[in-house]
Amino acid sequence: MSARRREDQRLSARIRVIHAETRESYGSPRIHDELRDNGIRCSRKRVERLMRDEELCAKAGRKFKATTDSGHDKPIAPDLVERRFSALAPNLVWVGDITYLWTAEGWLYLAVFIDLYSRKVVGWATGPSITSNLVRLAFMRAVARRRPPPGVIVHTDQGVQYASEAFRAALSDAKACQSMGSRGDCYDNAVAESFFHSFKVEAIHGSDIETRREMEVEAFEYIERFYNKRRKHSAIGLCSPEQFESGYLNNRKAAA
Repeated sequence: MSARRREDQRLSARIRVIHAETRESYGSPRIHDELRDNGIRCSRKRVERLMRDEELCAKAGRKFKATTDSGHDKPIAPDLVERRFSALAPNLVWVGDITYLWTAEGWLYLAVFIDLYSRKVVGWATGPSITSNLVRLAFMRAVARRRPPPGVIVHTDQGVQYASEAFRAALSDAKACQSMGSRGDCYDNAVAESFFHSFKVEAIHGSDIETRREMEVEAFEYIERFYNKRRKHSAIGLCSPEQFESGYLNNRKAAA
């Protein structure tokens, strides 16, 4: 066997490990970047070839229906984001949304808040029904975790849960500014929609999850142990959210 062939075998073995560790969510660009992070130098075309030979690819996505109920007469906040899905620092703009997750026991709903600077999920909560308390709990967890300064913009759709008195009171207590996208337009909250798509494809697509408790465990494992800590995100230079925020903190310390 040639030296090139032996090296291909070693590289293929490492690719298989990365592919499994990243929930089969990485295609060749992210696999190549992960190899580089581990000090393994090779071309992207070589990674593409070896993944093709091993029949490895990123999980395919599919569309999911929305859960927003915006047909209400509660107050609607102005759109302060206007599809500018970036921020210059952490805790300037958070986006929130809700999605539904099916188990054999029934529906489980997941509410999240994501920091636009790093794409980190800063607060989340699950429950068997879509209520204002669900989004309020997710927001309060984000506040407890991040301690944002007054004026953080919290952007959501026009769903009745976000327009509720309970949620608006929680925003007021945190001195946050409420923002809402236009009615029925998912592109006004594209970052949260993208997160839900990644979660459903990479964490639970094709899985038969029996109970709500099992789904909660899947959500924890994906959000806290994979997405925030490890998953490479193209919008932030193929860093994980926590790596990206570490770079911000290190730059602040160096400038001080």
